[in-house]
Amino acid sequence: MSIPATGIAERLTGMVQVLRGHGIRIGTGETVDAAQVVEVLGLTDRERLREGLAASLLHSEGQRAVFDPVFDLYFPLTRRPPEQHTDRAGLRDRLVAALAADDRAMMGQLAGEAVASLGGYGSSSASEGWSAHQTLERLRPQTLLVQVRTTVRQGTDAAFTDRLVDDEIRRRIEDFRELVRVEARRRVAERRGTDEIARRAVAPTADRVDFLYADRARLDELRSVVHPLARKLATRLTARRRRAARGRIDLRRTLRGSLSTGGVPMRPVLRRRPPARPELVLLCDVSGSVAGFSNFTMLLVQALHDQFSKIRVFAFVNRVDEVTDLIRRGTADPGGLADRILSEAAVAGWHGSSDYGTALGEFAERYADVVDPRTTVFILGDARTNRADPNLPALRAIAEKARRVHWLNPEQASLWPTGDSVALAYASLVDMHECRNAKQVGDLVARLLPV
Repeated sequence: MSIPATGIAERLTGMVQVLRGHGIRIGTGETVDAAQVVEVLGLTDRERLREGLAASLLHSEGQRAVFDPVFDLYFPLTRRPPEQHTDRAGLRDRLVAALAADDRAMMGQLAGEAVASLGGYGSSSASEGWSAHQTLERLRPQTLLVQVRTTVRQGTDAAFTDRLVDDEIRRRIEDFRELVRVEARRRVAERRGTDEIARRAVAPTADRVDFLYADRARLDELRSVVHPLARKLATRLTARRRRAARGRIDLRRTLRGSLSTGGVPMRPVLRRRPPARPELVLLCDVSGSVAGFSNFTMLLVQALHDQFSKIRVFAFVNRVDEVTDLIRRGTADPGGLADRILSEAAVAGWHGSSDYGTALGEFAERYADVVDPRTTVFILGDARTNRADPNLPALRAIAEKARRVHWLNPEQASLWPTGDSVALAYASLVDMHECRNAKQVGDLVARLLPV
């Protein structure tokens, strides 16, 4: 690696600060452990150092998606000699040979040459920036599969089936694509500063992905964190319930009891509350981009079903229907939950746009017996009602019957007064909370649920 010995401490502390900024909790003791790992392992074997630092700093496998690109920026490969600006055809031929031989050292060198030859952009003679996307679009390594397969068959007698050979070649091509991305980030970091690129160009962990901007792959990844998050929340809720069950000091009875000891309260008397599990009602907008947020929260609450005496879930676009049974069955196939709700429940009328006013009015009228003073209601949605009547009296009627009503809004609060949003009008009647990612959902659910 091209790091002077005197700069290792700064590199390590810089990397730790960036990882903390991405939501990975790293304490002082773990940082000291990481420094000892560097001292023991040294810088000779970069991959061994990567694994050592990951073991000392990370708490879960999911954090590797953030750690690896950050590590590549702070502990880059040894600077290579000046790049050979080769033509694309020659580069592709050499890449075929490297992929066939699974030669990672050569693939790393070719990644550097590819970015230097094909990835630069800007008007100056020295490139103003480097793009992995542009490099891969021009080189198109995914089209080399047939050539690599032919070379592999010539070089080995192994009795692989075609499918196994193809799968292995696709893995090597994806490895090369990742090497190109790493190389492009390293070059940009050299120009614009490692700290800035590490903060801005590294994707966040799944629990910090913004619901409204998450693509399908990210939503699939989000669903994988539902059950670990539910277990963590259940532990916190159980602890809160246990503390509440101990009761509070009954001052009047404690002072009365102290008369026998000369006014000294030797035995405090506690006012205990009978243990009770709350009832929860979810009212969820399942339209458009809000659906990812609503589906995640529905699955999370279903995973917490042991914490409640009763859970009922209702979904709407512009009509309301109960989907409690669909959520329960959806735990076996969470990926298809949204499609099942839209196809099996009556959540939309003659159009597919959100209409909060109509949905709230229908819920207040058709399901009036669902809400009572023991019920906590969570409403999930962005409160954008497409210029329709927000029907504030319906929400007021629900709030007057329920124990508490909380509105979780996946939009950032600064956008609530804009466009067709009526979030501020609803927020004047019930508590509304910004809730943009899985971490915020977990924190809010743990804080807002009654004990």
